[in-house]
Amino acid sequence: VPSFTTDYGTSHAVIEPLEQAKIYKDEGNDYFKEKQYKKAVAAYTEGLRKQCSDQDLNAILYTNRAAAEFHLGNCRSALNDVIAARKQKQDHLKAIVRGALCYLELKNFAEAIVWCDEGLRIDSKEKKLLEMRTKADRLRRAEQRDVRKARVKAKQEQSQREALLQAVKDRNIKLFQQTCSEEEEDASDGVADLSLDGLSRWNTTAAKVYLDENSSLHWPVLFLYPEYGQTDFISAFYEGSRFIDHLMTMFAEELPPWDVERKYQPNKLELYFEDEERAELYQINAEKTLLQVLQHKRYFVKAGTPTFIVLVKHSSFCVNYLADKKVHHIV
Repeated sequence: VPSFTTDYGTSHAVIEPLEQAKIYKDEGNDYFKEKQYKKAVAAYTEGLRKQCSDQDLNAILYTNRAAAEFHLGNCRSALNDVIAARKQKQDHLKAIVRGALCYLELKNFAEAIVWCDEGLRIDSKEKKLLEMRTKADRLRRAEQRDVRKARVKAKQEQSQREALLQAVKDRNIKLFQQTCSEEEEDASDGVADLSLDGLSRWNTTAAKVYLDENSSLHWPVLFLYPEYGQTDFISAFYEGSRFIDHLMTMFAEELPPWDVERKYQPNKLELYFEDEERAELYQINAEKTLLQVLQHKRYFVKAGTPTFIVLVKHSSFCVNYLADKKVHHIV
């Protein structure tokens, strides 16, 4: 740190704030050249604290500190400094160049162009400003294009969501609405105000119901095998498909490895869905389509994924599993 007093016996000669500020400026410049940017910032800061009356010097101190801050990755601090520099000297070209660079780095392309234009009015041939303006204009156009594309995409997605919800509503399919509160679950209140929450909010899989080009719904469907704690997941179950067709595909040729007793044969299986609100089970006719079952007055689609229980008819597990439950047979 520079010393600002000189001993002459009992008297001291005090260096003026202007000279002190210049010394700190030079010290900061030395640190900057050595790429010791933190020390450069500290030196320029000390120079500014002297509050000298030379506005040109203060503008340089602010601009130089901005350059050091920029190299440290502190773009916003650098921007604040170049704004302060221009309050000292409005047409300080280096401050304008640094400011345009900060705005470019912060992806504020419109403001970068404004600063470039202001600088080019001072020096129309300033190479850095010309290059930055070209780059900022190109990036701004790309950004505007991306915004337009995003808006179009968002509008399309919204239209698709509305069409999907309308399709569900038109089929009288009811969605299980789960509230944000862990203690509150309601299977009926949310049906009138059908929303995407019932389709996707609580869906733990990536697959979601969708409406195809023929206005048909395809649902992600989960089959549960409580006897073995196993599951099967069908990512796109066409609403017009019968359950028996899927069971034939899953079990007719190659039985699952967990079915060691080889008893999960399509013609021996029973399907059920659970009415969670009433804690009751409904047996399903496997000849029915998914849509027919989803339209049942007590079926509520939970988490956007219709779920069904698969049991082996008359097996000991089936008998025990159903023993303490109220069961509505064949719907």
